[in-house]
Amino acid sequence: MPLAQGRAAPWLAAGLALALLWALGASYVIVFHDDVLAGFVARQGAMRDAYEARIAELQDLIERDRRDRAGSEEGLADRVSAALERQADLERRTAALAGLDRQSPTDPAITGTLPSRADEAGAAPDDGLLLRPSEGPVRSRPDRRPLPRRSAHDAETGLVRLEAHLEGLQAAQGERLARLAVRIGDEVRRLRGTIGRTGLDLGRFEAPTPAAGIGGPLVSLDAQALDGAGFEAGLALARRALGDGERLRRLAAALPLARPIRGEAPVSSPFGTRLDPFTRGLALHTGLDLKAEYGEPARATAAGRVTTAEAAGGYGNMVEIDHGHGLATRFGHLSRIAVRPGQRVAAGDVIGFVGSTGRSTGSHLHYETRVDGEPVDPQRFLEAGATLATAQLGAD
Repeated sequence: MPLAQGRAAPWLAAGLALALLWALGASYVIVFHDDVLAGFVARQGAMRDAYEARIAELQDLIERDRRDRAGSEEGLADRVSAALERQADLERRTAALAGLDRQSPTDPAITGTLPSRADEAGAAPDDGLLLRPSEGPVRSRPDRRPLPRRSAHDAETGLVRLEAHLEGLQAAQGERLARLAVRIGDEVRRLRGTIGRTGLDLGRFEAPTPAAGIGGPLVSLDAQALDGAGFEAGLALARRALGDGERLRRLAAALPLARPIRGEAPVSSPFGTRLDPFTRGLALHTGLDLKAEYGEPARATAAGRVTTAEAAGGYGNMVEIDHGHGLATRFGHLSRIAVRPGQRVAAGDVIGFVGSTGRSTGSHLHYETRVDGEPVDPQRFLEAGATLATAQLGAD
């Protein structure tokens, strides 16, 4: 009996301990129930707040990324619109340059010709942004369609290349216009010099206009100045100079600059004071005596109207042509006259044939140039005509 009691004692003690622990735990829960529940709820709330904060942060990141992408697409669209407008402007400039220099061969490196699709071989894939000139008129702004993610990098790369290409074309066009302006200016100066060699004042060929003061700082037409907004001003100046050149060319064509005898016709007696062949005294020779065979055609040296075609004393058979602006030419000692008074003739038309009528010692052509009725040295006109013909031959 004592042995059985000894064996049961440990179990009894363990049971008492467990009962005590349970009683203590139950008492703690009963006593601190509210505190335990409040702590649990607080922990759950903190976890929820942290989760919601993280979700809000992620949503903010997503929204900012969306706005950044939208802004990037908007920026690309704006740049595309600007590039298209610039391309249209460069196309207009190309046409203007071609109008200034239609006789010159078209060279993209010189005139700034815009690229075609074939010229873009090897370029970045077309992403719908880099429109070509052949795709119709340029819109003020392109369609604001979203750019696919996979082509955004290609769009940026292609746009950068297009912008760089347009920049180069603009610079090339500025250089081309500068060279054209210089060439046109040289032509105007050459024509002015050629006409000036005749001794004529250009004012006699221009309608009188009220004098106006002019001036301002010197701004040279170099490529840098013509590369931007100065292109339009430079284009206007070049066109004005081109108009001046055309006017001077028409004027030169109307002056008696051609030779009255085709081929070589040496001067046997120049203009000015000489010993008269009959009196052997000093006398004024009012023209040039040109050696020529009897019967050789004498030709008008400029367009005009025949005012005299008859025998005229010492001139013998004489033809006089009025070229306007106070200019006239005379042809003397003709064997035969081929025109009549009032007839219109063009430069090179036959007006008669070389002879020795009138006050003459042998077959030759007496040729005069008169300004406002006064004789002037025809050699100045013939030399100016030769200079002009040489320059035109070189240009061809």
